[in-house]
Amino acid sequence: MGRKIGMDIHRDFAQIAMVEDSLLRDAGQIGCRPEELRAWAATLREDDEVALEATGNSEAIALLLRPKVARVVVSNPHKTRAIAEAKVKTDKVDARILAQLLAADFLPPVWLPDERTSRRRRLIARRLHVVRQRTRIKNQVQSILHRNLMPRPRSATPSALVAVPGCSASRCRTTSARRSTRCCDSWTSTGQNWPSWTDESPSRPWMVRTSVG
Repeated sequence: MGRKIGMDIHRDFAQIAMVEDSLLRDAGQIGCRPEELRAWAATLREDDEVALEATGNSEAIALLLRPKVARVVVSNPHKTRAIAEAKVKTDKVDARILAQLLAADFLPPVWLPDERTSRRRRLIARRLHVVRQRTRIKNQVQSILHRNLMPRPRSATPSALVAVPGCSASRCRTTSARRSTRCCDSWTSTGQNWPSWTDESPSRPWMVRTSVG
């Protein structure tokens, strides 16, 4: 029967405890750098099981350990503490609790995404952060202009484009229509110069400027 190993994860190290042959014991500390984790994972057996709480680096550690053991369980820390609340909180105690709960099959796990899903989640989170930063900076600029009695820049005035034949202005003024037809995008968010895009010219007879208000 495989060992049940509990890991109390920190930024630079992890405290280890394990249940082996129904006996609970401490197993020291290991570093949380990739090379140190790989060296420790090489000492594990294929029928071992490892438990750790969900933290900022738990997903990366779980990915390193998965190929070496039978199962890696990342637990919900709030539910784990509700199940086994310790009066004395130390790294060794936390590691022991994880090992004991894993041995009893009483550990509430969290869902771990695959690598493709993880990449998409990171990409979406990063894009959301950039969009929020961009909006915050725009609002700061508008606030500074307003505080100093300055007019808004021309590119910030409400306006839209009637772009392709058969596209009505009222339809293209809505966000949902812009997203579905891609004919009248939000030009103010692209940083483009309004006159160069919206002035009528022989080369662009289908582009006319129209007021949204």
